[in-house]
Amino acid sequence: MSWETMRLGEFLTLKRGYDLPAAQRHEGNVPVVSSSGITGHHNVAKVAGPGVVTGRYGTLGEVFFVREDFWPLNTALYVQDFKGNDPRFSTYLLQTVLSSTVSDKAAVPGVNRNDLHARKVTVTRDIREQRAIADLLSTYDNLVENNWRRIQLLEEAARLLYKEWFVQFRFPGHEHVRITDSVPAGWIRRRIADVCDTVGGGTPSTKVAEYWDGDITWVVPSDVTSNDCIALLDSGHQLTDKGLRESSAKMVPANSILMTSRASVGYFALVDHAVCTNQGFINVVPHDDTMRAYLLFNLKNRVNEVRGNAKGTTYPEISKGRFRQMDIVVPARLLIDEFGAKADHLIQQVRCLKRQIGLLNAARDLLLPRLMNGEIAV
Repeated sequence: MSWETMRLGEFLTLKRGYDLPAAQRHEGNVPVVSSSGITGHHNVAKVAGPGVVTGRYGTLGEVFFVREDFWPLNTALYVQDFKGNDPRFSTYLLQTVLSSTVSDKAAVPGVNRNDLHARKVTVTRDIREQRAIADLLSTYDNLVENNWRRIQLLEEAARLLYKEWFVQFRFPGHEHVRITDSVPAGWIRRRIADVCDTVGGGTPSTKVAEYWDGDITWVVPSDVTSNDCIALLDSGHQLTDKGLRESSAKMVPANSILMTSRASVGYFALVDHAVCTNQGFINVVPHDDTMRAYLLFNLKNRVNEVRGNAKGTTYPEISKGRFRQMDIVVPARLLIDEFGAKADHLIQQVRCLKRQIGLLNAARDLLLPRLMNGEIAV
């Protein structure tokens, strides 16, 4: 390959995005792209596609390739001029540059366009080489995107099944069941406290090094709110036995339902191994394992009610006491068992796809810098 070193600004030109009031971001089919990706749609495009957008403030280090015409927000930078270079190759080049920028300036709340333009990069000008590299890396990204679509379909299938059976009452054999007091005969009303344990969490002192970097997964709300699916496989935080023992954090078993209870209330995740959390959670441990799937989708279907029970002046929070007093309708045992079997099968597929995404991303991240500096030929 023929590679040369130059300033990033000689390879492409970045420009700040454009203001657009939030109220106007739901008015059409043109994607509105911010520092966190597509966050709305408008009826006018500011930039012709294909394009590349990265965060200027907010979510730094993320780079988005946009196939169609789009509107880049002012929180983002977009490539105004590719200078004859391949847009997808430019996407991967920016990812490489920004990964080092963010790690060097983790505490800095923004990225300066002029600083990026001055960055030295090693690139090829050969458009065929650029496209070959982009094609290889895109194979991984396309597989990841496809897996995310499959995850969304699986979760939607479970949600719709719950709604069909337990909201619209079109469950197997419903034709022969009478509705009494707004619920099918044989179903009973109970309190959440009657069907599960609710476990809180805690945070060990960050000043004690011996509490951290152990083998115990410790989950914080951002792990769940940024997870994008039901299955939570890991966290970026680990406690030691000493950290767990000398704090108010408590272990909850595998397949516990983690529910955020403070500030960002009503986000859910299932874990496949024992974990502990900080104090921003109410962790739901069913008394009967067969009720787990029903409890999860019941609560997800009642997010507005959960949030309506959250109180607070600084930020909303639902207490364990208030949550435990909420009502829950418990269907017939055979119906819960049948739904649990179907939903658990879907959730296991979600977990499998999420693990595959992790492996694909890891493989891609190993290849990316070596392809982008010419170390590996294609």
